Amino acid sequence: MSKRILILPGDGIGPEVTGSAIELLSFLQSFFSLDLTFKIEDVGGTAFDKTGYPLPIKTLEEAKKSDAILFGAVGGPQWESLDWDKRPEQALLGLRKELGLFANLRPAFLFNELASASPIKKEIIDNLNILIVRELTGGIYFGEPRGINSSSNPPSAFNTMIYDKNEIERIGRIAFESAMKRNKKLCSVDKANVLEVSKFWREIISNLSKDYPEVELTHQLADNTAMQLVLDPNQFDVIVSSNLFGDILSDIAATLTGSIGMLPSASLNSSSQGMYEPCHGSAPDIAGKNSANPLAMILSLAMAFRYSLNNNQVANIIEESIKNFISKGLRTHDIASDATFLRTDQVAPKLIDIIEEISSAR
Repeated sequence: MSKRILILPGDGIGPEVTGSAIELLSFLQSFFSLDLTFKIEDVGGTAFDKTGYPLPIKTLEEAKKSDAILFGAVGGPQWESLDWDKRPEQALLGLRKELGLFANLRPAFLFNELASASPIKKEIIDNLNILIVRELTGGIYFGEPRGINSSSNPPSAFNTMIYDKNEIERIGRIAFESAMKRNKKLCSVDKANVLEVSKFWREIISNLSKDYPEVELTHQLADNTAMQLVLDPNQFDVIVSSNLFGDILSDIAATLTGSIGMLPSASLNSSSQGMYEPCHGSAPDIAGKNSANPLAMILSLAMAFRYSLNNNQVANIIEESIKNFISKGLRTHDIASDATFLRTDQVAPKLIDIIEEISSAR
């Protein structure tokens, strides 16, 4: 049965990095005779300018019919004055909610050849390879009630952090199963010293660990984890956390690698339908300059093949080609140590050449 991919370039550098992914995807489709189709739709600020909505009904319907979604980026200064429900970022939140994408997988890894690009000392981050599993559809970002009370004296605002047992168990299982495939170490992050929600979270994760006796489970407070990610990141293997803490910790982990332009992510639902996006934002300051790093988007494509398209062969060869790309000394602007670097539209052709080399050598 043919697999369906929806591509949502979005705003800023989104169209540039997804353009590279599309070029590589088209090559892979032909090279490996893949039975898949892909379609492109608008999202974010670009969609708002055309339709008045950041997530048009047509885009959402196409997303629901797709096996995998490649999402570029949304947002930019030209849309910051819009009402909250019209902002480009609402497209991202809407897709997560409507598709039930509750599990966000964010690997943070370092190519040792790029250690000099990291702000952290080389001996601290050598061989860095962490997976952060973030709950994505609950917690304080979606909890009700929420609002701003302008009529109170003084005016006030409020949000609700809430998780039920099922929400915690399902993200916990994703984390434990991920740890089983790696080094069998899981750190659950919370604020159980001050938050009832976190006390409950810790209790549920602890009980769940009985189903995974091979996994070494530890608990850590969120503020300490933020510090430990900088001081000794290699103590971690898999980290699981709530929506809020996962948002913060995954960005900290991303900076360790020297460039957020290298890091992919996957957001999955219970049916293995997924949305795949680079961890970087829309970067409006470099949009249209052909200088963005598309490797995070291309690695997100590899994750799509692995988790939603059931094709580890293609996922592996994409990842291998990028390792080869780095080992050959090829660099994009953000990771270049000198004035020599590849433009955005030069990356996919290089990777295609490398994939052909790898395949012919086998």
